[in-house]
Amino acid sequence: MTQRKSKVATRERKKVLLVDDHPMMRSGLAQVINQQPDLVMCCEAGDATEAMQHIDASKPDLAVVDISLEGGKSGLELIKDLQALHPDVPVLVMSMHDESLYVERALRAGARGYVMKKKGGEVVLQAIRQVLSGKIYVSEKMSAQILDHLSRSRSAKHQSPIEMLTDREFEVFELIGEGCASHEVAKRLHISPKTVDVYRQNLKAKFKLPSATSLIQHAVRWVETQDPG
Repeated sequence: MTQRKSKVATRERKKVLLVDDHPMMRSGLAQVINQQPDLVMCCEAGDATEAMQHIDASKPDLAVVDISLEGGKSGLELIKDLQALHPDVPVLVMSMHDESLYVERALRAGARGYVMKKKGGEVVLQAIRQVLSGKIYVSEKMSAQILDHLSRSRSAKHQSPIEMLTDREFEVFELIGEGCASHEVAKRLHISPKTVDVYRQNLKAKFKLPSATSLIQHAVRWVETQDPG
């Protein structure tokens, strides 16, 4: 009887796919998840391509995805791919990036929740279970902020320039702020240097900056103000 119950419990454990480019983070979270009676990590991936290769075979009940990934595609792009190709697999974003910058972008891309890595194992497990139950998980702070945005129905003219950037523009801006030249940005994002130059022009226009140098200075100052988590 005990053995039968054990097999039933194993079958009922929800399978989690973890996508993160830090092996130590994957290992640590796998240990936490696999200790739970209702969860099991079915597979792990270090980038978006690997994640898409694993998902058909592993058939996870949930994907936990980091925003920053190696291999060209960001976590936001992976979320959009999952939403298009595997809409039945909910996505929880777990990231070091400040939630105020990424929560709304992640939800627009199709994620069902966002939790910061620094919150620790208990909060991450709470987020996982809440998304698996069909609900959306964000912190109380971000929930209030999102509701405030909706209640005020803010128009574009009331948004900050950062909020007006597309996801790709935001990625280019962030890399510029980290000191990447155009060819480095192109390599990181798997786009051409000419395309990067177009994004630079768009960024200058949106921030109303007069030159490439002023854009770099603005991006560097912005990056320096962000909490690395």
